[in-house]
Amino acid sequence: MKQPGSRKLERLIALFAVAILLFSPPLIIMVDQLSSLRMSWLPLYLFIAWGTVIGLTAWLMEQRSGR
Repeated sequence: MKQPGSRKLERLIALFAVAILLFSPPLIIMVDQLSSLRMSWLPLYLFIAWGTVIGLTAWLMEQRSGR
């Protein structure tokens, strides 16, 4: 039988894996090469990806254990 906190731990590990993938060098290089009208999409991508990881972490940590 699983412990009550194990599901939260599994979700945090999955979030960590997603964060590693979002910030992996091949994906960052691919986004950096998507330039249209002399604009680099890399700063916007990094800002949105980092904000998403922070938001999901906060959401996972704030959930009640009774739910």
